[in-house]
Amino acid sequence: MEFTHKRTIQITASLLLLLAITQAVFTALYSGGISFSRQYAWGFEATIFTVLVAFASTAMVQAKEAQLGWSAIAFSAVLNIVQVSIGLTLFSTFGQVAGAVEGAKPLIGGVVSLSFMIYYTAKLLLGLAAVVFGLSLLAKGGKAIGGLTTVAGAVAMLANTILIIFGRDGFLPSGVAGASGMIATLLLAICLISLNRKSD
Repeated sequence: MEFTHKRTIQITASLLLLLAITQAVFTALYSGGISFSRQYAWGFEATIFTVLVAFASTAMVQAKEAQLGWSAIAFSAVLNIVQVSIGLTLFSTFGQVAGAVEGAKPLIGGVVSLSFMIYYTAKLLLGLAAVVFGLSLLAKGGKAIGGLTTVAGAVAMLANTILIIFGRDGFLPSGVAGASGMIATLLLAICLISLNRKSD
Protein backbone atom coordinates (compact mmCIF):
# COMPACT_ATOMS: atom_id res chain seq x y z
CA MET A 1 0.00 0.00 0.00
CA GLU A 2 1.38 3.36 -1.04
CA PHE A 3 1.10 6.21 1.47
CA THR A 4 0.10 9.03 -0.82
CA HIS A 5 -0.38 12.54 0.55
CA LYS A 6 -4.15 12.09 0.45
CA ARG A 7 -3.99 8.80 2.37
CA THR A 8 -1.54 10.27 4.88
CA ILE A 9 -3.93 13.16 5.57
CA GLN A 10 -6.82 10.74 6.04
CA ILE A 11 -4.87 8.63 8.53
CA THR A 12 -3.66 11.72 10.41
CA ALA A 13 -7.23 13.02 10.65
CA SER A 14 -8.44 9.62 11.87
CA LEU A 15 -5.75 9.54 14.57
CA LEU A 16 -6.71 13.05 15.75
CA LEU A 17 -10.36 12.02 15.82
CA LEU A 18 -9.50 8.91 17.83
CA LEU A 19 -7.49 11.02 20.30
CA ALA A 20 -10.35 13.49 20.76
CA ILE A 21 -12.83 10.67 21.39
CA THR A 22 -10.56 8.77 23.82
CA GLN A 23 -9.76 11.95 25.76
CA ALA A 24 -13.47 12.74 26.01
CA VAL A 25 -14.18 9.21 27.29
CA PHE A 26 -11.33 9.30 29.83
CA THR A 27 -12.45 12.74 31.04
CA ALA A 28 -16.03 11.54 31.44
CA LEU A 29 -14.90 8.46 33.38
CA TYR A 30 -12.69 10.55 35.66
CA SER A 31 -15.42 13.15 36.24
CA GLY A 32 -17.91 10.40 37.01
CA GLY A 33 -15.64 8.86 39.61
CA ILE A 34 -15.30 5.65 37.60
CA SER A 35 -11.95 3.99 38.15
CA PHE A 36 -9.85 2.89 35.19
CA SER A 37 -6.24 1.94 34.58
CA ARG A 38 -4.12 5.00 33.86
CA GLN A 39 -1.40 2.67 32.61
CA TYR A 40 -3.66 1.34 29.85
CA ALA A 41 -5.31 4.69 29.11
CA TRP A 42 -2.12 6.74 28.91
CA GLY A 43 -0.25 3.88 27.23
CA PHE A 44 -2.92 3.76 24.54
CA GLU A 45 -2.68 7.53 24.04
CA ALA A 46 1.12 7.38 23.88
CA THR A 47 0.88 4.76 21.14
CA ILE A 48 -1.49 6.94 19.10
CA PHE A 49 0.72 10.00 19.58
CA THR A 50 3.76 8.03 18.40
CA VAL A 51 2.04 6.96 15.18
CA LEU A 52 0.68 10.51 14.77
CA VAL A 53 4.24 11.92 14.80
CA ALA A 54 5.14 9.71 11.84
CA PHE A 55 2.07 10.51 9.73
CA ALA A 56 1.90 14.25 10.53
CA SER A 57 5.59 14.74 9.78
CA THR A 58 5.18 12.77 6.54
CA ALA A 59 2.24 14.97 5.56
CA MET A 60 4.36 18.03 6.36
CA VAL A 61 7.12 17.09 3.92
CA GLN A 62 4.61 15.99 1.27
CA ALA A 63 2.47 19.13 1.52
CA LYS A 64 2.71 22.05 -0.88
CA GLU A 65 0.86 24.34 1.55
CA ALA A 66 -0.05 24.66 5.25
CA GLN A 67 3.29 23.24 6.40
CA LEU A 68 2.92 25.30 9.57
CA GLY A 69 -0.20 23.36 10.48
CA TRP A 70 1.42 19.99 9.88
CA SER A 71 4.48 21.04 11.87
CA ALA A 72 2.25 22.09 14.77
CA ILE A 73 0.46 18.71 14.76
CA ALA A 74 3.72 16.73 14.61
CA PHE A 75 5.46 18.65 17.40
CA SER A 76 2.32 18.62 19.52
CA ALA A 77 2.35 14.83 19.29
CA VAL A 78 6.03 14.73 20.31
CA LEU A 79 5.31 16.90 23.35
CA ASN A 80 2.33 14.73 24.27
CA ILE A 81 4.53 11.62 24.19
CA VAL A 82 6.89 13.31 26.67
CA GLN A 83 3.99 14.47 28.85
CA VAL A 84 2.31 11.05 28.95
CA SER A 85 5.66 9.35 29.59
CA ILE A 86 6.24 11.58 32.62
CA GLY A 87 2.82 10.60 33.93
CA LEU A 88 3.42 6.89 33.40
CA THR A 89 6.95 6.71 34.79
CA LEU A 90 7.45 9.51 37.32
CA PHE A 91 4.12 10.25 39.00
CA SER A 92 4.02 7.03 41.03
CA THR A 93 7.77 7.01 41.73
CA PHE A 94 7.92 10.58 43.04
CA GLY A 95 4.59 10.06 44.78
CA GLN A 96 6.07 7.17 46.76
CA VAL A 97 9.17 9.21 47.63
CA ALA A 98 7.01 12.14 48.72
CA GLY A 99 4.98 9.83 50.96
CA ALA A 100 8.02 8.15 52.50
CA VAL A 101 10.43 11.05 52.93
CA GLU A 102 9.55 14.03 55.06
CA GLY A 103 9.74 17.32 53.20
CA ALA A 104 9.79 15.63 49.77
CA LYS A 105 6.25 16.58 48.74
CA PRO A 106 7.46 19.49 46.55
CA LEU A 107 9.16 16.86 44.37
CA ILE A 108 5.90 15.39 43.10
CA GLY A 109 4.46 18.88 42.79
CA GLY A 110 7.34 19.89 40.55
CA VAL A 111 6.94 16.81 38.37
CA VAL A 112 3.18 17.41 38.00
CA SER A 113 3.80 21.08 37.13
CA LEU A 114 6.32 20.07 34.48
CA SER A 115 3.85 17.62 33.00
CA PHE A 116 1.12 20.25 32.83
CA MET A 117 3.47 22.81 31.26
CA ILE A 118 4.23 20.35 28.45
CA TYR A 119 0.51 19.53 28.19
CA TYR A 120 -0.39 23.22 27.73
CA THR A 121 2.26 23.76 25.06
CA ALA A 122 1.03 20.72 23.15
CA LYS A 123 -2.57 21.99 23.27
CA LEU A 124 -1.40 25.44 22.16
CA LEU A 125 0.22 23.86 19.09
CA LEU A 126 -2.94 21.90 18.28
CA GLY A 127 -4.86 25.18 18.55
CA LEU A 128 -2.41 26.73 16.08
CA ALA A 129 -2.92 23.82 13.68
CA ALA A 130 -6.70 24.26 13.97
CA VAL A 131 -6.37 27.95 13.09
CA VAL A 132 -4.13 27.20 10.08
CA PHE A 133 -6.35 24.50 8.61
CA GLY A 134 -9.56 26.28 9.58
CA LEU A 135 -8.46 29.36 7.62
CA SER A 136 -7.44 27.10 4.73
CA LEU A 137 -10.90 25.52 4.63
CA LEU A 138 -12.53 28.95 4.90
CA ALA A 139 -10.58 30.08 1.84
CA LYS A 140 -11.87 27.05 -0.05
CA GLY A 141 -15.52 27.73 0.75
CA GLY A 142 -16.01 25.62 3.88
CA LYS A 143 -17.37 28.46 5.98
CA ALA A 144 -19.16 26.48 8.71
CA ILE A 145 -16.49 23.92 9.65
CA GLY A 146 -13.65 26.25 8.70
CA GLY A 147 -15.00 29.06 10.84
CA LEU A 148 -15.71 26.84 13.83
CA THR A 149 -12.29 25.22 13.63
CA THR A 150 -10.55 28.59 13.42
CA VAL A 151 -12.44 29.97 16.43
CA ALA A 152 -11.90 26.79 18.48
CA GLY A 153 -8.21 26.86 17.64
CA ALA A 154 -7.87 30.50 18.65
CA VAL A 155 -9.66 29.83 21.96
CA ALA A 156 -7.38 26.84 22.66
CA MET A 157 -4.31 28.94 21.90
CA LEU A 158 -5.46 31.75 24.17
CA ALA A 159 -6.49 29.48 27.06
CA ASN A 160 -3.27 27.50 27.02
CA THR A 161 -1.12 30.61 26.62
CA ILE A 162 -2.76 32.06 29.74
CA LEU A 163 -2.06 28.86 31.69
CA ILE A 164 1.55 28.73 30.47
CA ILE A 165 2.14 32.32 31.59
CA PHE A 166 0.13 32.39 34.84
CA GLY A 167 0.30 28.70 35.81
CA ARG A 168 -2.29 26.26 37.08
CA ASP A 169 -2.85 28.38 40.18
CA GLY A 170 -3.76 31.45 38.11
CA PHE A 171 -7.22 32.78 37.39
CA LEU A 172 -8.07 30.28 34.60
CA PRO A 173 -9.03 26.71 35.58
CA SER A 174 -6.77 24.06 34.08
CA GLY A 175 -9.80 22.19 32.76
CA VAL A 176 -10.45 25.01 30.30
CA ALA A 177 -7.19 24.19 28.54
CA GLY A 178 -8.06 20.52 28.25
CA ALA A 179 -11.62 21.13 27.08
CA SER A 180 -10.68 23.79 24.54
CA GLY A 181 -7.83 21.63 23.24
CA MET A 182 -10.08 18.60 22.93
CA ILE A 183 -12.73 20.55 20.98
CA ALA A 184 -10.05 22.07 18.74
CA THR A 185 -8.62 18.58 18.09
CA LEU A 186 -12.05 17.20 17.17
CA LEU A 187 -12.81 20.07 14.79
CA LEU A 188 -9.28 19.91 13.37
CA ALA A 189 -9.83 16.26 12.46
CA ILE A 190 -13.16 17.07 10.78
CA CYS A 191 -11.55 20.03 9.02
CA LEU A 192 -8.74 17.86 7.62
CA ILE A 193 -11.27 15.32 6.36
CA SER A 194 -13.20 18.12 4.64
CA LEU A 195 -10.04 19.57 3.07
CA ASN A 196 -9.04 16.11 1.86
CA ARG A 197 -12.40 15.65 0.16
CA LYS A 198 -12.15 19.05 -1.51
CA SER A 199 -8.82 18.03 -3.01
CA ASP A 200 -10.55 15.36 -5.16
